[in-house]
Amino acid sequence: MVTLRNRNALTNQEFPVPNNPQHMKHSNHHPDAHRADPQLVPVRFEFTHPTATTVCIAGSFNDWQPTTKAMHSSGVGNWWKETDLTPGTYEYCLVVDGQWMTDPLAKETVPNPFGGKNSVLKVAATLEAAHRADAIKLPLKNVNKPKARKP
Repeated sequence: MVTLRNRNALTNQEFPVPNNPQHMKHSNHHPDAHRADPQLVPVRFEFTHPTATTVCIAGSFNDWQPTTKAMHSSGVGNWWKETDLTPGTYEYCLVVDGQWMTDPLAKETVPNPFGGKNSVLKVAATLEAAHRADAIKLPLKNVNKPKARKP
């Protein structure tokens, strides 16, 4: 399972002022401000497996290198990993005791070139955008149904 949380990734930077020994604070809220890095979104991966001894994440966000994203055990078969990703769509697999598998709680999977499947992670720029994307997939309900009249 992947949990997204909203966070502002802006940082303040100091720039030297010519012919002035002091530094002035640069405001990133100014219309001419430039971001040093694209906005990063915190992502939390969670997985449960009662007998796993090692769990890692390999995906398009880490060049499919599972050792760079080892999950942490919180005991009793519960595993987690937090990382920051830029908004976008990623494919990934869990590597459980050396065996590659899809995330059983992933909302979407796609075929991979090895005859298996990869889990799909969509990272939205904001929490609101993530909720909107989830809501689009929900079936519509008519909550204004007329009540049947008694004869």
